Amino acid sequence: MPVSLLALALSAFAIGTTEFVIMGLLPEVANDLQVSIPSAGWLISGYALGVAIGAPIMALLTAKLPRKRTLTLLMVIFIIGNVLCALAYSYNLLMVARVITALCHGAFFGIGAVVAASLVAPGKQASAVALMFTGLTLANVLGVPLGTWFGQLFGWRATFWGVSVIGVLAFIALIVSLPTNRDEKPVRLASEISALANGKLWLSLLMTVFFAAAMFSLFSYIAPLLLQVTGISDRGVSWTLFLIGGGLTVGNILGGKLADRKLSLSLILSFSLIAVFSLIFSWTSHALWLAELTLFLWAMATFATVPGLQINVVLHGKEAPNLVSTLNISAFNIGNAFGAWAGGAVIGSGYGLTGVPVAAAVLALGGLVLCLITFRSSGGQTQAVSA
Repeated sequence: MPVSLLALALSAFAIGTTEFVIMGLLPEVANDLQVSIPSAGWLISGYALGVAIGAPIMALLTAKLPRKRTLTLLMVIFIIGNVLCALAYSYNLLMVARVITALCHGAFFGIGAVVAASLVAPGKQASAVALMFTGLTLANVLGVPLGTWFGQLFGWRATFWGVSVIGVLAFIALIVSLPTNRDEKPVRLASEISALANGKLWLSLLMTVFFAAAMFSLFSYIAPLLLQVTGISDRGVSWTLFLIGGGLTVGNILGGKLADRKLSLSLILSFSLIAVFSLIFSWTSHALWLAELTLFLWAMATFATVPGLQINVVLHGKEAPNLVSTLNISAFNIGNAFGAWAGGAVIGSGYGLTGVPVAAAVLALGGLVLCLITFRSSGGQTQAVSA
């Protein structure tokens, strides 16, 4: 296994931690900056918007740079953004700092996935992408709870200082371990943009939107669902989130291996299982141990989809791998926002919290339909991702 994949995973861990840790620190941030919890919550939305809009822009701005230089530059932006978060003395400045940090997020994951795939032989590319995204899943399992605890103990600013240090370590690791690809093909902006004319690419991106919507329509409301329907304690919610994080990590690795064997089968199976386990959870959510088991299996199915989705988008936009891979991260964040809205709409319409898993199942079925259309038109054939 190339050491450079571990450097990419460490970078993903840092970026994932800074994105999600704010959720656990909202009370501390709101109290310190004298804003309401809902206002502080916009720091999450502002970050997601920065990712969705900034990702393709940053991909185009760095299109002519070698990928190693691009990734290290993006990590510098990440470090600066987190330092500004730690120094922010007002809500508006913190919002600006969060958006600056978000600018590196989508482009780093998009271009990083292309680099990860180029570091290994054909047939192992999805597994390489999965290893990089393991950093993101570990951010949810370890980074967020530890960052929240650290911020509650020493103040929320200390968490961002800590993430900045991790960012510096990741920057050094990228500099030292990433190879300089002298055979890398020069990128032309015209060819990057013309690659967007592929209809199957947009089907693939829409597939990612439905995937993220299915995931976050349920995940966004998992805490109140566990508290009010399953009837577990606040501490129990924390342990359940840890269990879900473990499922995400295992599923990510297994999904990468399956996608290497048969990409179409991997995505069709994953979307099907997301729909099934989401629907089952609407029933098992009333019983503690059945709920825990279902959520673990749901988490495995969910992140088993991620490596295949990333590879699938690049395969359908191989003329512009940097741009389309980055657009996939934007699609993920659009789906994230839509899923959270859809779950809230279900609750607000009177269907209650148990209606949320049903909505997640419906969205997963939408992704499955798109998956079947995409692979039926392409005959299920895939090709290796070129560097």
